[in-house]
Amino acid sequence: MRTMMASMKAAFFLFLHWVLQHALCRHVAVPAGPLYRVAGFPLSLPCAVSGYEGSRTQDFEWFLFRDDAAGRQMGVVSTRDKGFPYAPFQARVTSGEVRVERDSGDKVRLIIQRLRPDDQGKYECYTPSTDSSYQGNYSATVAVKVIPDTLQISYSRSLTGQPVSEGASLTLTCSASIQSEQLTHLSITFGKRGGAEGSPSGAGEEVSTVREIISIDKLLGVVPGRFYKKRYDDGEITLEKRNGEGGQGVYVMKMTAVQPDDSGSYFCEASQWILDPNRSWQKIAQRTLDIGNLTVQQLAESLRVTSSPTGEVTLQIGSPLILTCEILGLPPEVNSGLLVQWMKRGSTSSDSVGAGGVEVEVAQMTPNGIVSWGDDLSRASGGSMEKAAEGKYSLKLFSAQPADSGVYRCVVSVYAGRRNPGQSVPATLTQRSEGVTVNLKTKDVLVTAVAQLPRGPLLKRGSTVTLICNTTVTTTGPAQVQVHWLRWAIPEPVIKKAPDTVMLKPPAPPEPKLIASLMYNGVSNIYINHSEISIDRLSVNSYRLRVHMATKDDQGMYACHAEAWGQDPHGGWYRTGAKAESNAVNVYLYARAADLLLIPLVVGVSSALFVGIVIIAAVTCCFMKRLARQRARK
Repeated sequence: MRTMMASMKAAFFLFLHWVLQHALCRHVAVPAGPLYRVAGFPLSLPCAVSGYEGSRTQDFEWFLFRDDAAGRQMGVVSTRDKGFPYAPFQARVTSGEVRVERDSGDKVRLIIQRLRPDDQGKYECYTPSTDSSYQGNYSATVAVKVIPDTLQISYSRSLTGQPVSEGASLTLTCSASIQSEQLTHLSITFGKRGGAEGSPSGAGEEVSTVREIISIDKLLGVVPGRFYKKRYDDGEITLEKRNGEGGQGVYVMKMTAVQPDDSGSYFCEASQWILDPNRSWQKIAQRTLDIGNLTVQQLAESLRVTSSPTGEVTLQIGSPLILTCEILGLPPEVNSGLLVQWMKRGSTSSDSVGAGGVEVEVAQMTPNGIVSWGDDLSRASGGSMEKAAEGKYSLKLFSAQPADSGVYRCVVSVYAGRRNPGQSVPATLTQRSEGVTVNLKTKDVLVTAVAQLPRGPLLKRGSTVTLICNTTVTTTGPAQVQVHWLRWAIPEPVIKKAPDTVMLKPPAPPEPKLIASLMYNGVSNIYINHSEISIDRLSVNSYRLRVHMATKDDQGMYACHAEAWGQDPHGGWYRTGAKAESNAVNVYLYARAADLLLIPLVVGVSSALFVGIVIIAAVTCCFMKRLARQRARK
């Protein structure tokens, strides 16, 4: 048994020694070949060593076995011996055209900046030993085939550098081809070089930035640049390949609308790719062709929006109001969409025309010619907005009213190069015209209102509450009054507890509630549902509100608000802006007789029940105590 265990231990140690020996064996690795590279372009050959002993920074030596040298070895470059290169490489190593670059201590690359046809052959990467024993492989070889340069690139038209209007279209054409016996792919990239602020030198110089706009990659897919992806997704940048003469591919890039930051120097880049034996794509040739400079003239430098008439306009009520908006400085060669809006600020209710208030939209015309009206939709039947000519838009109100007073401005949003932009597309530029102040001559109107509660028996819950609003209008010409009834609830006092006292805090002013309205045209509107309410006109200047079957919720302070309406020469009614608020009338509802009789009945029944419960409890308690004493005596 002991002999068997000893044999097993010996076998285990032998196996462990063999594993350690092989794990520590030196191994040199280079890519699998053959590698096809193009004459005149760089060659980069990686070489790595592992399983070595000694320093972590290993030395490397490169040899070349030329195909036409009958297998003779030729020293190329070494990391430890400056005199290592053979004569054909000595000058190239000295100039840096042939060199070794380290990725790490045990990984390097042989770089030949410009391959020559006679550089073809088998390259050997050798690592001098730093190991205590000679184990493993100390070199590896890879075959490199140098193929002729057949990559061609050209363009049909260069950019002249003349300014191009913002929003104009841009088309760039680049032709490229390769003629190779090997299976290689061609990629095309359109890009731009431009200046950027923030020079690291701090001298105020411009730093050249290169941006890829769009490419057809080595797998023949269209790929937009990082800064141009959204414009590509929106269809504003495209790239297509066409078949040209002599087997050349013609690549056409289009921008539907150039932007100011599109200014710069444009280029076209063609690259030749090959799939290496390790299944990785390698760029083996590349040519870049400058197409020219593009300067984009910004729309803000030329666009101007005006409105007419200018200054101040005074009209009689009922007269037509005509305003014109003109857009100047739009480049004729740019097909742009326009959103034209008429905005108004202020009205006759302001202390001075246009002095304040929120600016509201009167009407607008979208780029596709659809007209819509702002908050006052009734104006759609009393006005129009039209495109009078190219760059001219008119707003017409057939019968101007006092509410139409204010400061009008034309607001134009330009979508440069986008005739029908989507809703999510922002405008290229928005400009506003100077304001046109419109005044309407109104009649002198004075209106008053008095609310009263007619005398009669005390108001009780369930009875009808009647309120009268008497108005007076002083003006010339026809006039009507529009009456609104409002109610304020009676607030409950707020009890505020102090450390030693209890204080009654005055309640906050309640908000009024609109109860009912009688419009100038006789239409009545009721705004609450829990009560039965009616409103009518008793005479020319007297209006009545009735609350039927009133409840506790109908209590409060009531007031009427009167608003005068006038009639224009065309028979249309308009707000004169004259208003009046009446006094407040308190409405309190008393309890009915039946409710008063119910109170003593409820109190009496409650008292009787309470007295009976007390008597029964007392008798029961005394009886139980007496019974307990009798049992104790026994």
